[in-house]
Amino acid sequence: MPNVFAYFALCIWPAVGAYLYFTRPIRKATLWLFLGAYLLLPVGVVIKFEMIPQFDKYSIPSICGLIGCLVASQGSFRIWRKFGFVEFLICLYIASPFITSSMNNDPIVVGNKFLPGVGSYDAFSASLAQLISIFPLLIGRELFRTPESSNLIFRALVIAGLAYSLPLLFEIRMSPQLHAWIYGIRPSEFLQGVRGGGYRPMVFLGHGLIAAFFMMTVVVAGCALWRMRIRLFNLPGAGTTAYLAGVLILCKSFGAFVYGIIVGPLVRFGSVKLQHRVAVVFVAIALAFPILRIVDIFPTTTLSNVFSAFSQERADSLQYRFDNEDKLLAHANQRFWFGWGRFGRNRVYTEDGDDRSVTDGRWIITMGQFGFSGFLLEFLLLTLPVFLAMSASRFAVTTSDRVSLGALSLIVAIGVVDQLPNASVGSWSWLLTGALLGRAESLKVLGRSKRRRASETAVWSGEPLAGLRSSN
Repeated sequence: MPNVFAYFALCIWPAVGAYLYFTRPIRKATLWLFLGAYLLLPVGVVIKFEMIPQFDKYSIPSICGLIGCLVASQGSFRIWRKFGFVEFLICLYIASPFITSSMNNDPIVVGNKFLPGVGSYDAFSASLAQLISIFPLLIGRELFRTPESSNLIFRALVIAGLAYSLPLLFEIRMSPQLHAWIYGIRPSEFLQGVRGGGYRPMVFLGHGLIAAFFMMTVVVAGCALWRMRIRLFNLPGAGTTAYLAGVLILCKSFGAFVYGIIVGPLVRFGSVKLQHRVAVVFVAIALAFPILRIVDIFPTTTLSNVFSAFSQERADSLQYRFDNEDKLLAHANQRFWFGWGRFGRNRVYTEDGDDRSVTDGRWIITMGQFGFSGFLLEFLLLTLPVFLAMSASRFAVTTSDRVSLGALSLIVAIGVVDQLPNASVGSWSWLLTGALLGRAESLKVLGRSKRRRASETAVWSGEPLAGLRSSN
């Protein structure tokens, strides 16, 4: 049971947001509003009123951020600039719960378990929840369209990582207890924080895997600043990144460690073109993953065998995930296109009505609830900026701009891949996705403007335009 302070923390966050927007530039205020909520607010604590979605650590900064941007910009903030393909996807994403609800009016009875059909109220609630979840995407897209604003993200990540390393190191030594001590509840089982004869910290992120993933993104941001020779607090980039990498290793997450080993050196030493190619490969795998699992092409057995060479415990855990996904996927395939709806209808029950399924990955949760169409809409919104960034990278003028675009693209891409084994997407993830989308679109506009000016110059100078030939 959460204590009073947990609810107080949620209730006070709009006031924190108001203070930030009144005292800081709009971009910095937005970054610290979302990043602070992600790192500090309690997990599993919600404030719920009838007929509206719940208020929690993800929805509160989303709503406050949109209001803050509209007020602080004095009307110059635009939710979107035109109606294009991205806006079309967003509208479908918001409307899709109504289609799912219309096809799931039937109740489900399994043993002594009764799950009612999904009605219009559930459709409206789910649609409103998805609208709120998209707010950070729209905010990031509008605010972070310049190379300087991208660097602000990396600076904020590294500063937050340096500060957050202190409670992380405390829990590595003393066990993951801060969330329970301060907010009165434990968001995950204590045994999940015991690893390798020590502890895996989580602080206020809900799980050790999420905490480790955050530190991995901090390390990648540190590598980007190191490559751009940007110092924080006059600290050397190599030393700062090495310290953050050490904390990442101590977080005892094999997945986050592998991500860091691949992406960190790539950002620091690899070519920007290679960075974009790797990012595109990552998101392409994520988009294709459900189909690969359905047709049984994805090498689940091979992966389990590879993991067993390092740790049988990790191999067993991975195989357990795959086995659960097989059951959930078989259930989801019965209503493939639009899913079963929310409130447990997407889960698998025994003949007695007991819920024995474990839904870890975001992809299988979304596909079970809203079908393959729901998965495709959500993951297209998450992955499209990575594809756009690759095509727009040739228009980046400075080395710093190219480096920041490649690093942000990799962070977003790894975040999408992490939604296959885990379900960690939230307001901060959507803000980063929106920032990448905004920067890529801005570079596309710049590229079109340059081509237009070049064409006009060629016409006025009497030179033939590219592609035209004399008729003589």
